Formats: sequence, structure tokens, C-alpha cells
Amino acid sequence: MQVSDDIHTYAVGKVHWDQVVRLKWIAPIGTVELDYKTHGGWTEVALYSAEDIALLPVTRPTVDWRALRTVRPGSRSPLSTLTPTAPGEDWVLLAEAARIAGVGRAAVVNWRRRHADFPDPAGGTTVHPTYDRRAVVAWLLAHDKISTPTALPAATLVVVPSLGAGKEQRFRLDDPWLELSGDAEDEDRLSGWMTGDDADTLAQLTAAETGASIRRLTAPGTDPLAVPDGLQVIDRFRAGSGGLRVTLAWPARLRGTAAQRPAGGVVRHGAPYATPSPACACARQPCGGLIPTPYCPDHGTAVNPVLEWHPAGGIRCTDLTR
Repeated sequence: MQVSDDIHTYAVGKVHWDQVVRLKWIAPIGTVELDYKTHGGWTEVALYSAEDIALLPVTRPTVDWRALRTVRPGSRSPLSTLTPTAPGEDWVLLAEAARIAGVGRAAVVNWRRRHADFPDPAGGTTVHPTYDRRAVVAWLLAHDKISTPTALPAATLVVVPSLGAGKEQRFRLDDPWLELSGDAEDEDRLSGWMTGDDADTLAQLTAAETGASIRRLTAPGTDPLAVPDGLQVIDRFRAGSGGLRVTLAWPARLRGTAAQRPAGGVVRHGAPYATPSPACACARQPCGGLIPTPYCPDHGTAVNPVLEWHPAGGIRCTDLTR
């Protein structure tokens, strides 16, 4: 698949894409003439491999690609301080080849010994040989050591106004970044790309002083989460390429595991002030708390249990488990 150098989508940004081309991290595979009637007529436009573009975050592991996506419009790209790669000198050591593959250096050394088709060194020394980056990447792809990313990761967010006074709304955040704090006095943050309409709707839902509730948040790298209230939109900015990145925050102490039921919501553990009797039928938890059942003689619907509640899997729950 071929794409033109109009590839400055919200995932990369035109200012950074220009630097990637300047640094010679990617080479055109052809050109095409397009008629930009409002921009000077016929113009020759470079074509690039879609696979090469998708592999950039994989093949350049030393670049903080998340930081690039959060640079505000009009700002200078961090890549502008880097020196372009000289022709024929885009080399990697075994350690960087290992970072590309997401393994330890010893694994790459083992591959080099076991596979006769592993690329030959392009330079360096006997102790520290260097290899052509493109040759290494091609070998890793051919041997299924890495794969071409097919899409940006995404997070799904189900939100309702606090106290449940309103209809729930579902949102998608592309390329999400989730920061979970371990301090009960701090806040968690989630940022991601959204459409303008979704960002406006989310801002309205969280406009109340108490914010909104997260019935369910699914994001890469974590189990489904929920937050009973306090969700706020704290930042939103539009990239030069038209994308809108939104940052959300909520009190870290309120975060907990999302219930498996369709309605979602936070699973709560109740820590009893008095030792449960032998007849207690509630589900005991590693934190010392329990989840009351309706028929429990100590904590069921027929009694008024006196418990200290905390979100399951949250900061308080983790501390008690320890």
C-alpha cells in the first residue's frame, strides 16, 4: 500500500513528519503528480510505504512517540534537534536490535548464532558489531520476531453524570495514555484522541461541580476500571493536523475495579468494624474486606451492616492487602 506525504494525520503530525523525512528515517518509494488547484496547480508528491510508516515507532525505539503526539500546534518538533542519518550509515548495535524486537540483547546474540541468514555486520568491531537497520528489521519481520502495527490502540469509556442523573454515553479514545497514581491524595489521568463532537459531549457531561462517573474504562495494559464520581476534562487541544487530544482526570482514591455486570460501576469491598460471626456467608477478600450477600445473617438485607467501604482493587484495597 502506498500513501502520499500528506500522511500528517493526528497520529503523527505534519511538523514531526517533516522531520522524519529530513532525518532520512524513511525513503519515498515513488512519486505522483497531483493538481492542487488552490496551491499552485500540479505538484509532484512523494509516495511512501504504509508499512514503513506503521513501523516507525517499532524501528525507532529511542524516540518518545507519545511526547511527539502531545506537542502543541506551533511548537518546534523535538526531532528537529537530531542529526540526519548519512546515506548507508543507518546502523544499529545488537542492543538496539534487541529494543526493536522487545527482547534482551542475549536473545539477539542467540538468533545471530542459530540463524545462518541473520544479517552480516555492516561495520563496528568484533566485540561491538553494527548492522544495517533496514536489514535487521526485514529479518525480524521475516522471522515473526516483530509485526507491523495495524492500528492505534484505543480505550473505551462509558460515562454517566454523577448520581446517575442522565443517560450513559460511550466514547472511544485513540492512542490512549493512562497514568494511575499510587497516592490517594493525587489524581489519575487519561489522555487520547477524540472527535470534536465526542469531546464536546464529554465536556458537557463532566461540567458539573462533582464531575461525572466512569461506569467502565477499558484501556490497554490494565483491567477494566470504574470511578464513582469526580471525572473532569482538564485539557483539550487541537493538533495542527486536525486531531483533538483530550485529557481527563479523577481522584485516584476513587478508582476501582469495574463490575462485570452490564451496568458496570465500581466493585466495593466492605471492611467490617467487628469480626464476622461463623455464620457470615459473605465473600471474603484478600484485603480483609468482604462483599455482602443478601442472605448473610451479619451483613445481608435484613440487617444494617456497619462497614468501611473502599473500591475493589484501588489504592486502599491494595494497602490493606499488603
